[in-house]
Amino acid sequence: MGTGVDFLSDVEVRVLGSLIEKDITTPDYYPLSLNALVNACNQKNNRDPVMALGEDAVRAALESLQGQRLAGPSSGADSRVTKYEHRLQEVFNFDRREVAILCVLLLRGAQTPGELRGRTERMYRFEELADVHATLERLSQREPSLVAMLPRQPGTKESRFMHLLSGSAGLEAPVPYTRAAESPSGEPDRIGRLEDEVLALRKELTEVQRQLGEFRKQFE
Repeated sequence: MGTGVDFLSDVEVRVLGSLIEKDITTPDYYPLSLNALVNACNQKNNRDPVMALGEDAVRAALESLQGQRLAGPSSGADSRVTKYEHRLQEVFNFDRREVAILCVLLLRGAQTPGELRGRTERMYRFEELADVHATLERLSQREPSLVAMLPRQPGTKESRFMHLLSGSAGLEAPVPYTRAAESPSGEPDRIGRLEDEVLALRKELTEVQRQLGEFRKQFE
């Protein structure tokens, strides 16, 4: 990719995304043991697609990521069990906004800016949707680009974005994203953004309600 990083496999993407997520959302339990990392990769919530990875697959992905300086064993010596951490910051020097956006793209695939704003809430709170667009623009304009805008699907109000750590399969020569390029007039479709944002928030609410229902069943 020009950074010394090869294109990542689906398993490597899931392992890296899971490490980043747990670093931010559950710092008291991070770095992760191999078992904890397997569980994080196989979560049913906040993952798309849901996977069923075994220890061997996760261990192999860790070895590959370590060779690319993206992850590896923690240097802490206060545990008998080997624990693993990501090293994204050492390679890319991201800010918190960029880490949050890239993490959610790694874990859940292509998404609209509205969906990204709702789903990064636990990692970074974007006050305005424009901040999400600005972050996507910065990631896209890195050398090489780390994010690309997908062609808008028929009947949709807003374009989706994907990470490029796995390459650009299915994309025709992705170009750096600029907010002016999102609509022919050069102005973002504000109504479309709001509609997508509301839809993303509804999806998140449905997921929270589902998790709450499962939690309650444990006590019935």
